[in-house]
Amino acid sequence: MQKSIAQLRIGEKGVITEFDCNLIPLKLIEMGCLPGNEVVLLQKAPLGDPLFLNINDSNLAIRLEMAKDIFIEISEE
Repeated sequence: MQKSIAQLRIGEKGVITEFDCNLIPLKLIEMGCLPGNEVVLLQKAPLGDPLFLNINDSNLAIRLEMAKDIFIEISEE
């Protein structure tokens, strides 16, 4: 099932499938936000923004608006 990172539940995993390079900052791409890399939602801030993620063993926080533009395929485990 494909959805955006913003739709993940805490602890849920997925593999990045696509995103628009014009909407995602270069720094995020350099930190491993690339198609084929695994992403896990670790935490959400109390009001839901930002999201704390683990992407290919790198922990980072991204804004909810940015997470809506990164699409993943959910890992069935």
